[in-house]
Amino acid sequence: MKGLDIKELRVLDSKRSLTGDIHRCLQVFDRLPQFPHLQNELEKEMATQTSNGVIKSQTFLLFPFSYKPIVEFIDAQFEAYLYHDSRIHSLDLVTMKKLDSKVNIIPIIAKSDAIAKSELTKFKIKITSELVSNGVQIYQFPTDDESVAELNGTMNGHLPFAVVGSTEELKIGNKMVKARQYPWGTVQVENEAHCDFVKLREMLIRVNMEDLREQTHSRHYELYRRCKLEEMGFQDTDPDNKPFSLQETYEAKRNEFLGELQRKEEEMRQMFVQRVKEKEAELKEAEKELHEKFDRLKKIHQEEKKKLEDKKKTLDEEMNAFKQRKSAAELSQGQQAGSSQTLKRDKEKKK
Repeated sequence: MKGLDIKELRVLDSKRSLTGDIHRCLQVFDRLPQFPHLQNELEKEMATQTSNGVIKSQTFLLFPFSYKPIVEFIDAQFEAYLYHDSRIHSLDLVTMKKLDSKVNIIPIIAKSDAIAKSELTKFKIKITSELVSNGVQIYQFPTDDESVAELNGTMNGHLPFAVVGSTEELKIGNKMVKARQYPWGTVQVENEAHCDFVKLREMLIRVNMEDLREQTHSRHYELYRRCKLEEMGFQDTDPDNKPFSLQETYEAKRNEFLGELQRKEEEMRQMFVQRVKEKEAELKEAEKELHEKFDRLKKIHQEEKKKLEDKKKTLDEEMNAFKQRKSAAELSQGQQAGSSQTLKRDKEKKK
């Protein structure tokens, strides 16, 4: 930095690379505390003003928009840090806030093997503090049962649980265990010295399963049911805003609904009866028409039968008369034949 003067701080040409100027500016900013005389000269030159209130000198500080890449770079670094921040993200808080009235929330720290033991306790305290400050209701293990009060009280102090997961099994000693292998060592999933997975499993499955079910039914489901009933018009206050039993309101609404249902059932029954009567009348009319048609056909049949019988009788009489005439004719022919033979014999005798 020997021989550095104020001229080195100026932007020499607007066509030069902006990145090179910024790098040069950052270098100067970094070294100015070592050269107080340059800082004084720079401040004096920056004090030169025009009538419009714009600094006349074209030092690197006032090069048009030369500050923007620096600001954008710093903002980008802040943005990257935001998504890797150790605090709870806004989206997570909003999600938990929406869910804490519907489910039992038990916070955990995933991939806790990435956090040093010395930092993990502080991290847990920070998360718990943010949950409380943002009004997120997390599940607390119950302490009203003497048999588990001490254990649950201790476990409440371990929230949020720091867990590690693994699908791989490694041989540790004489048995195979779920673990994660690193160059510096092994993290065992079920080793309480390594993570809180065993504590979490014990609390959820073996100790507090029944209380979790009870909380889901008596708190979350009942809240949901109450909201749904209010959406359907059930209120826990009367028109004068005086509280009364929601059960009474439910019973009243239920009775009203059952009455309306019975009324509709009666209307449907009456309609059905009316339809049945109309159908019966139609069937009776059709049956009557069928009987009348049958009678007509029967009468026609009888008349045709009588005509046929009369024709048969006439034909029989004609046949009998024909037979009589035939018999008479045959008899007459026989007599004539006999007479002819007698006359023939008599003639023969006379000869």
